[in-house]
Amino acid sequence: MAHNNESTVSEFVLLGLSKSWGLQLVLFTIFFVIYVTSVLGNIMIIVIIFSDSHLNSPMYFLLSNLSFIDICQSNFATPKMLTDFFVEHKTISFEGCMAQIFLLHSFVGSEMMLLVAMGYDRFVAICKPLHYNLIMNRRVCIIFVSISWAVGILHSVSHLAFTVNLPFCGPNEVDSFFCDLPLVIKLACMDTYKMEILTLANSGMISLSCFLALIISYIIIFVTVQRQSSSGSSKALSTLTAHITVVILFFGPCIYFYIWPFSRLSVDKFLSVFYTICTPLLNPIIYSLRNEDVKSALRKLRNSHINPGKN
Repeated sequence: MAHNNESTVSEFVLLGLSKSWGLQLVLFTIFFVIYVTSVLGNIMIIVIIFSDSHLNSPMYFLLSNLSFIDICQSNFATPKMLTDFFVEHKTISFEGCMAQIFLLHSFVGSEMMLLVAMGYDRFVAICKPLHYNLIMNRRVCIIFVSISWAVGILHSVSHLAFTVNLPFCGPNEVDSFFCDLPLVIKLACMDTYKMEILTLANSGMISLSCFLALIISYIIIFVTVQRQSSSGSSKALSTLTAHITVVILFFGPCIYFYIWPFSRLSVDKFLSVFYTICTPLLNPIIYSLRNEDVKSALRKLRNSHINPGKN
């Protein structure tokens, strides 16, 4: 990943979340627990879904792919942040910084598109139940997952294409625990106003379009559920509530970042923590612990190991 010859910065200094040694120990403990819980929880979801034939449906196939993206998102910056709590001089190479930018926007862009696919799946299941098996088959799900990854990677490459060639010749301190794109762009030795607008337009467009598509689909689904009098409507409403909760918690910080992307406040660090560390935990907590099918599959999997003779 070569960068412009005018660049003299070979590494960036990450200022982290705090300079207090005591507070850093507390934060390490909290984030380590969240990180391990998130990774193990998402791995558990994938194992459960692929080991239980009753979960062989498009919704759970998409959910398992969401868990995989969340595992990736948990590992792009969190392990380094945890080790940096014990390092006084927190640095990252130029190539490592660019890699973090690429990975973050790839995973986030992919997750946005995957959430749209999951919203469409619920739309078809609730609004067109008789045609569900015809519309939502494994081939369509694979296409959705492929498109989500393609959009995420293209979205990330479009950012990296101009960032990697910016001239970095002076300040190299990033006021965060990872290479946050807006903060890195501000360090370039040139007028970055056009770059800032381009970043805003690129990320803002994909975030807003995905968010609006989800909101519109959920409004239609909600109206349809309200008109139903069947016993399945309460289960559909519960699933819909879980989806809406994840969407709001996922897109909320993202929309905030790109409404005020270059006027950074201290609160932004904590939103960055939530977005990069806590968001991957939403899937196991909201989608799975509230899902009776997943909990039932987990009990069966546990019992099969504890009492194999009875199964």
